[in-house]
Amino acid sequence: MKINFEEIEEKSLPNFKGGEKSMEARMYVDEKHKIMRGTLQKGATIGLHTHDTSSEIIYILSGKGTMIYDDTEETLLPGECHYCPKGHSHSLQNHQNEPLVFFAVVPEFGA
Repeated sequence: MKINFEEIEEKSLPNFKGGEKSMEARMYVDEKHKIMRGTLQKGATIGLHTHDTSSEIIYILSGKGTMIYDDTEETLLPGECHYCPKGHSHSLQNHQNEPLVFFAVVPEFGA
């Protein structure tokens, strides 16, 4: 099944998961998965949150991000992937001048 993110309405999600500013996202959602292309502008963050019922995979398409993962901080560059297993916490942050664009998959969310 092909997913064309350009054909999906972009939504602005202010203070996503308690973060700063807004995240722009184009999401495909069904009963088992959330598949998303997201953008964080300069100073925008996804708030620190725990994956109690699912995991998450984030792949950086462009820009440079800072990931807070449990008690560690990781720098993410284009072509790099972050994995947050079920039961762990993370927060994605963009402190750069250019947009941070990423692809994310949350399998079996809310299960």
